[in-house]
Amino acid sequence: MDDLCRLSATAAVDLLRRREVSPLELLDAAAARIAETDPSLNAIPTLCLERARDQAKALMRSPPADPPDHFLHGLPIVVKDNLEVKGVRCTFGSPIFADHVSPESDVVVQRLESNGAVVVGKSNIPEFAAGGNTFNDVFGITRNPWNTDFTPGGSSGGTAAALAAGQVWLGTGNDFGGSIRTPASFCSLVGLRPTAGTVPRVQKQPYSPFNVEGPLARSVTDCALMLECEAGRHPLDPLTAPIVPGSFMRAAANPHRPKLTALSLDLGIAPTVTSEVARLFGLLGDRLAGAGCDVEAACPDLRDAVSIFRTLRGVAFVGNMRTLLEKERHRLKPDVIANAEFGLGLTINEVVSAELAHGDLVRRVARFFERFDVLICPTVLCPPVRVEERYVPVLNGVELGDYLGWLVMTCAISATGCPVLALPCGFTRDGLPVGVQVIGPARSEARLLAIGAFLEQVLDVSPRTPIEPRHPAKIAMPDSARPAAS
Repeated sequence: MDDLCRLSATAAVDLLRRREVSPLELLDAAAARIAETDPSLNAIPTLCLERARDQAKALMRSPPADPPDHFLHGLPIVVKDNLEVKGVRCTFGSPIFADHVSPESDVVVQRLESNGAVVVGKSNIPEFAAGGNTFNDVFGITRNPWNTDFTPGGSSGGTAAALAAGQVWLGTGNDFGGSIRTPASFCSLVGLRPTAGTVPRVQKQPYSPFNVEGPLARSVTDCALMLECEAGRHPLDPLTAPIVPGSFMRAAANPHRPKLTALSLDLGIAPTVTSEVARLFGLLGDRLAGAGCDVEAACPDLRDAVSIFRTLRGVAFVGNMRTLLEKERHRLKPDVIANAEFGLGLTINEVVSAELAHGDLVRRVARFFERFDVLICPTVLCPPVRVEERYVPVLNGVELGDYLGWLVMTCAISATGCPVLALPCGFTRDGLPVGVQVIGPARSEARLLAIGAFLEQVLDVSPRTPIEPRHPAKIAMPDSARPAAS
């Protein structure tokens, strides 16, 4: 069972395809691993194993006659607890919805299940997916397998912790200001924030470019496999468009060296980064240069990206939270209230000005990518923080402001509308993961995956997960997690 959990998603699917292992055997392996590791992590607080067994049995009785190459053949996955799964509890991380059972599945879940995925449970999130640390009043705190004193990030922290610990092979994420990328960084995983419309998302504001669905996985190849299952046109999302079947998997299987890479430690906007993030980012630059890559210190003009993000995010919060703020204010966490009230306090002039500035920003960044293949920068200003820290208010003696301040690197890139591949970059001297964002122009997901496969080799960050949850009193950093150089 443990050996099965250590397989990549791609390898597990290959065994399923050749019927050398059954969906029920993989499901039993996942259930055993969850039972073994989740008491110390709290990654998947809601399980639906009987529903999963029914799905697995149905696939075994009636396997598809001519499945596509990306068909998952009964691979167990986890779904983030702000996506509905028919017949399963969906709390959105809020006491308001603590007893809510989904009457229908979200379109992404429908698409994954139609491609042979088997949902084993719902992964923990912060309340309404707001925040970079995963905790809520329904299920409590989720912990990082690399060190259980630390957070796996948020808001897709439950999915990331489950993947890093080998509880499942793939998991869903969504990303507004960094909710895929931060957990990927903190758990040494690969995640993709695609261009809006690559993966369908049914939301109240259907033309919003900010809130997107994307995969979390242990490797670039696995990430491409899951994206293949999720992506493509859907009639309920007007931003979606057809895709070329197999293009993402082919890209990940053919590593591509970028022609010209822009590197930026701070994107010209971050007030500070920790010395360990700076050290690991410097090593990344050295390794790229050593591999024959043309690199240049550069970034687009992002001077107003964060203010644009904050304003338009505030508008989205009003759309999503206004009714709950009126009726359930006493049951909402302070961060959610503050964000909704910020949005309600915006003037028409502020909103219109942000919309116009957003257009200018998107065009500036598009022109930047006429010269550069990719832009690489750190994901977060710091390594994982302790679980009791809701956010980082001060770093290196510099005040960062509210709970979005420490997430400036991801929030700014969200405002650009660009796709981002989150990749592991290395480990701090204390053995904590650090990740980077690999950013490309709109609709360049396939090229990002090919470049990501190249970077995975050059940076020597082949998957080091799953791992046994590491408890502070027992931690002895394994050689595989030691930094490559001082």
